[in-house]
Amino acid sequence: MTKSLTQITFDFSAETAKEEVKPVADVLLEKRILTAPKPPAEENVFENGEDKEEPETVKKKSTRGRRSLKENSQEADLVKVPADDILFQKQYYSIGEVAGWFRVNQSLLRYWESEFSILKPRKNRKGDRFFRPEDVKNLLLIHDLLRRRKFTIEGAKDFLKNNKKVDEKFVMIQSLENIKSFLLELKASL
Repeated sequence: MTKSLTQITFDFSAETAKEEVKPVADVLLEKRILTAPKPPAEENVFENGEDKEEPETVKKKSTRGRRSLKENSQEADLVKVPADDILFQKQYYSIGEVAGWFRVNQSLLRYWESEFSILKPRKNRKGDRFFRPEDVKNLLLIHDLLRRRKFTIEGAKDFLKNNKKVDEKFVMIQSLENIKSFLLELKASL
């Protein structure tokens, strides 16, 4: 079986040349490569002669790089660690759960583990970290020092080394903050 070949012919007669040729700008506009020019702007002056303020363009915040101290301190209040009676129901928590409570990356918890000797999460044979409730309490203390009180890593290490009763003071501060939040809720409901 052989296929027969057909001949293709092109007709370059004058009839096709008579078609209307569009300017390049119109073709680019149709293909949305070129954007249309903006209409002339209104004058930026009120009738009384004062300047109108043009609306500022809202810049999209980048999610890359370091967060500012202001952003860190705002998120320090959003920590959602469960209460002690719920926390101590399980023996171990995965690093993903703990990172979710603190609203930080898992890599940050691993970094804090390497920097602070009081953090000793258990590791299985695979290398997964499991935090005991005591480790979560220590993380809460470290998070408070670094994010809310804005200590540096070295400053937090020195603070933990020099102050032996840090845990008691931290528990007292947390209970006072709970009382403060209760009183603020009570005030708001009045």
